[in-house]
Amino acid sequence: MGRLAPRPLLLALLSLALCRGRVVRVPAGSLVRVVGTELVIPCNVSDYDGPSEQNFDWSFLASGSSFVELASTWEVGFPAQLYRERLQRGDIVLRRTANDAVELHIKNVQPSDQGHYKCSTPSTDATVQGNYEDTVQVKVVPDALRVAAGPQPSPGPSLREGEPFELRCSASAASPLHTHLALLWEVWRGPTHRSILSLTHEGRLRPGPGYEQRYRSGDVRLDTVGSDGYRLSVSRALASDQGSYRCIVSEWIGEQGNWQEIQEKAVDVATVVIQPTVLRAAVARNVSVAEGKELDLTCNITTDRADDVRPAVTWYFSRTPDSTLPGPHVLARLDHDSLVHSSPHMALSHVDARSYHLLVRDVSKENAGYYFCHVALWTPGHNRSWHKVAEAMSAPAAVAVTWLEPDYQVYLNASKVPEFSDDLTELECRIVDVGSTEASVRFTVSWYYRVNRRSDDVVTSELLAVMNGDWTLKYGERSKQRAQDGDFIFSKEHTDTFNFRIQRTTEEDRGNYYCVVSAWTKQRNNSWVKRKDVFSKPVSIFWASEDSVLVVKARQPKPFFAAGNTFEMTCKVSSKNIKSPRYSVLIMAEKPVGDLSSPNETKYIISLDQDSVVKLENWTDASRVDGVVLEKVQEDEFRYRMYQTQVSDAGLYRCMVTAWSPVRGSLWREAATSLSNPIEIDFQTSGPIFNASVHSNAPSVIRGDLIKLFCIITVEGAALDPDDMAFDVSWFAVHSFGLDKAPVLLSSLDRKGIVNTAQRDWKSGLSLERVSVLEFLLQVHGSEDQDFGNYYCSVTPWVKSPTGSWQKEAEIQSKPIFITVKMDVLNAFKYPLLIGVGLSTVIGLLSCLIGYCSSHWCCKKEVQETRRERRRLMSMEMD
Repeated sequence: MGRLAPRPLLLALLSLALCRGRVVRVPAGSLVRVVGTELVIPCNVSDYDGPSEQNFDWSFLASGSSFVELASTWEVGFPAQLYRERLQRGDIVLRRTANDAVELHIKNVQPSDQGHYKCSTPSTDATVQGNYEDTVQVKVVPDALRVAAGPQPSPGPSLREGEPFELRCSASAASPLHTHLALLWEVWRGPTHRSILSLTHEGRLRPGPGYEQRYRSGDVRLDTVGSDGYRLSVSRALASDQGSYRCIVSEWIGEQGNWQEIQEKAVDVATVVIQPTVLRAAVARNVSVAEGKELDLTCNITTDRADDVRPAVTWYFSRTPDSTLPGPHVLARLDHDSLVHSSPHMALSHVDARSYHLLVRDVSKENAGYYFCHVALWTPGHNRSWHKVAEAMSAPAAVAVTWLEPDYQVYLNASKVPEFSDDLTELECRIVDVGSTEASVRFTVSWYYRVNRRSDDVVTSELLAVMNGDWTLKYGERSKQRAQDGDFIFSKEHTDTFNFRIQRTTEEDRGNYYCVVSAWTKQRNNSWVKRKDVFSKPVSIFWASEDSVLVVKARQPKPFFAAGNTFEMTCKVSSKNIKSPRYSVLIMAEKPVGDLSSPNETKYIISLDQDSVVKLENWTDASRVDGVVLEKVQEDEFRYRMYQTQVSDAGLYRCMVTAWSPVRGSLWREAATSLSNPIEIDFQTSGPIFNASVHSNAPSVIRGDLIKLFCIITVEGAALDPDDMAFDVSWFAVHSFGLDKAPVLLSSLDRKGIVNTAQRDWKSGLSLERVSVLEFLLQVHGSEDQDFGNYYCSVTPWVKSPTGSWQKEAEIQSKPIFITVKMDVLNAFKYPLLIGVGLSTVIGLLSCLIGYCSSHWCCKKEVQETRRERRRLMSMEMD
C-alpha cells in the first residue's frame, strides 16, 4: 500500500476546495457615449449564492482627482453632495436586475461624466477572498451624426404595382474617434414594420425577413450615392411594398475586435402608395350544348393596365356555383409564358390579349356544371422572375348538356365476291342515313356468320368478332385461329365504314354474313355505355365448286433426226376451274436400263417455275451444260430444246406441268398437276458394238507383289478409225468374296487422258494408263491383304459422227475377275526365327558365364570339401 498524506495537509486542501472567492465584474475595456445619450453600466457579483440581496456602491473618478461617491443601494447618505441633486431628479438611477446584479443609468450624458466608474460591494466575510470591486472607463464624445432624407426622384410616392421606385437618405459623422456607420431601411404599415435591407458597420449587406429572394434576384438593392448618400432601389413594386419608409443610421466603434453601438438616429423618408390594379373577368352566365358537340366559352378580361403585364388564365369546373368550396378542378391553363396546359379533350386559345376561349370537345353529360375563369396579371422581374400584380375570378357559367338518341341505318355490301376457292372476300358495313345524332357517339361493329340451311331448319348465328366501346376487338371461336394467322382481317376504313376481309375463302366459309353497328357514349369514369344496336340485312357468299382440270399436250415440230442434231419439243397447256393460273414445267426423260425386266429409269432434266426461273435438275453432262434450254413461248405454251443429241439421250420425254393460283398477293397455291403424252427419241444406227473384258496374267499374287489388270475393249461391226474413237474408263473393286458389297471407285481415265485416283486407307498404290488403243492397264503397287476381291472396269465409248461431233455411246461393264493376295510363309517366319535363335544363344552364353563366376568365387571351399568326401568314399569302396 502507498503512504497516506499527513492529516494537516488534507484539511488544508479540503478547506481550499470549499472556499469560493467573490468577484465583482463590470464591462471590460472602455465605454463610449455621445453627449445627450443615456449611459448604462451593468455590474454583477459572481459566485454569489446568498439568499438576500447584495449591496453595491458606485464611485466616480474624473481625470486628475480621486474617486467621489456616486450612488449606493443600501446607504442613503453615501453619494457626494455634487450628485445628490441629479439623483433626486432621476438623471442618475441604480436599477437592480438580480440579487447579485445592478445597473447604473445616467441620462443625458455630459462631457463632465467622462472618467472612471468603480463598482464595489461591501464585505461582511470573516476573511477577504476574491475581488470586491471593478472599474470601467467611460468616454464622452460630441454628437456629430447627421441623418436626413434625400430628394426623391420620379415617379413619386404614388405608383402602380410593378413599377420601379427609389428612396434616398444621407448620413455622415464627424466624431474625433474612428467610428463606423450602419444603415437599415424599414417599412411601416400601421403599428407593424419590416426590415428591408441593411448595411452593417462591417460593410455587409443583409436582406430582411421575406426579402431574401427579391434581394438575390436584384429586385431590391441598396447603393451608395456620393460620400454620404444611400439609395434603396425597387425595380418592381409589389402591393406589400406600400407603407412609410424609414432610414435608420447607427454609429459604431471597435476596440480590440469588440464592437459597440454609440448612438442611433432615424429619419422618415417617404410614404409609398401602391395603386391597386383594376382587373375583372366575365363569362357568359347560362349555356346549353348538345351531347357530342363542342362547348365554347369565352373569358373577357377588363383591366386598366396597359404596360408590360402578361395574363395567366385558368379555367375551373365545379358541380356547385360556389368556387370557394373544395372540389373545383383545373380544366386548362395558360401561364404567363403563353404555354397552354390542357387535356386532349380541352383546348385553350386567345383571339387577343383580352379574350380567351375554352373549347371542350365531344361534350358528355359529365361536362354539365359550372365553369369559372381565373385571371392573374404578372410582371417580369430580374433574372427571369415573375411577380403577380392582380388576380380576379369570374362569376360561374352554368352549362347544361342535352341528349338526343342517334338515328342511323346500316347497309352491308359485298365489295369482292369469290368465284373460286381461295379467292378474296371483302364485306363492307356502312353507316348511312345518319339523322339527329347530336350527341357524342362512338360507333362499333360486330360481325356474324350463319350457315345456309333449309327454311324449316333452326339456324344459329356464330359470332366472328365484336368491337367494344373502347375499340378492343374480341374474336369468336370460329374466327380466332384464322384471325391470328392473318386470314381474317377486321378493319375500320373510315369513320362510317367497317370492313371484313377473308384472304383465302374456303368452302366452309360459304354462308350468310351480317353486321351489327352499336352506338356508344363515354361516361365520367372513362367507361363506355352502349346506347343502340342496328342490324344489317344478311349477304350470301356462295359459289359452285367444280374440280380443277389441267390438260398438257406435247408435240415434236421436227421429224425424225440423227444423232448430233437438235431435239425440240413443245408443250401446250389448257386449264379449267383454276383462278388466274400460272404454270411451272418440268422436263423428264424415261430411259431403259440394262435389265429389260426392270422398269425404265426416270430422270429430271430441267425445270421452269411459275416465276419463270429456270433450274437444271439432274443434267450431269459437264460438256453440255448449255445443251438444254427450256423457255416460255406463250402464257400457256413452253418449248424444250436439246442441242447436239447423243445416242445416250434416247428415251421417252414428257412435260410435267403444275398450275398455281395466287394467294395473298405474292404467295402461290398448287391447284393441279398433269403429265403430257411422251415424245420418243430413238436412234436407228448400224454403228459398231463395243465389249469390255478384264484379264490378268497372275490373279493370285503374294503380298507385296505387283497386280496387273488389263481392260480390253473389242469392237464388232463397222470398222472405225482409231482417231474417231475415245473411251472413258473407270476401275471398280468389291473387296469381298461375293458381290454383296458396294463397289469402290479405284481410278478413272477420261477420253481426254486425265487420270483421277481415289484415296485409300492402306499403303498400296494405284496407277492407270492406256497401253494401246483398246487396252487400259491398272496396276496395284505393293499389294496388301485388303487388295483382294472382284475387279471390273466400266467403259463409256465416244464415237465421232460424220458431222464432226462426238457421240456418247451406252456405258458397258466387264465381268469381274477375282484377285487373291497370299502370304509368303518363308519370308513371314524368317525374321522371327533369326531373332529367336539369336536371343536364345545370347541368353545361354550369359547363363554359363554367371554359373562359372558363381562357382569360382562364391563356392570354392564347399567344392573342395565335397571332393574330399568323395575321395574318402572311393577309398572305402576300394577297401
